[in-house]
Amino acid sequence: MIEHFGDKIDAELKCESGRIFYSGRAAFSSPADLYLLGYNPGGDPSDPAHAQETVGSHTHAVLTQLPDRWSAYKNESWENNRPGAHGMQPRVLHLLRRLGRDPHETPASNLIFVRSRREETLSGGKKLADRCWPFHEAVIAGLSPKVIVCFGKKAGEHVGRRLKAERWIKGFTETNDRHWRSDAYRADGGPIVITVTHPSIVDWTNPEADPTPLIEEMLAKAVAPELRVVP
Repeated sequence: MIEHFGDKIDAELKCESGRIFYSGRAAFSSPADLYLLGYNPGGDPSDPAHAQETVGSHTHAVLTQLPDRWSAYKNESWENNRPGAHGMQPRVLHLLRRLGRDPHETPASNLIFVRSRREETLSGGKKLADRCWPFHEAVIAGLSPKVIVCFGKKAGEHVGRRLKAERWIKGFTETNDRHWRSDAYRADGGPIVITVTHPSIVDWTNPEADPTPLIEEMLAKAVAPELRVVP
């Protein structure tokens, strides 16, 4: 099945610095109730290491070299730190642990495959998202996730628009002074799309800022044919 998803990658993007898969074959080979989506890979595309990691080369590595049970959030060393211990890695692992999900079996990707230092420095974001969407469309059709968790507003807005997930279900407001929100939406008959605060900025391991209970509740309710709007 994962090869089928790979066939949906825009050929012109394969030479760009970036990546698609944040988990391996085991995560993309059977139905999954949860799909994690960031906006785009971070890092300086002009950095030699990042320049060598193209969308095509990393996809080839996932398909032919990396273990089937692999997770970028758990098994990779980022910035020469212990695997799973840098930046957003421990925050994503915290979420999956609380949800009782194995990182090796949870499909994870980015809305846009092309790397940039920051979201704001990525040019042509909407067009790139449109070019990457056939891959995500195939994943959603093939794996049938009940809940799609989007890291940050840009990813959430695009996925919500694509899936017509416009009916608000429930939200979570941080209990700190910042009061940032995470919100869940759904289209009739489609998956729930949850736009959460971005784990590169927000420490989800802090209970005041942790959106995990909202995601947990939506996973529990996703099997219900009708969801009651909770104020």
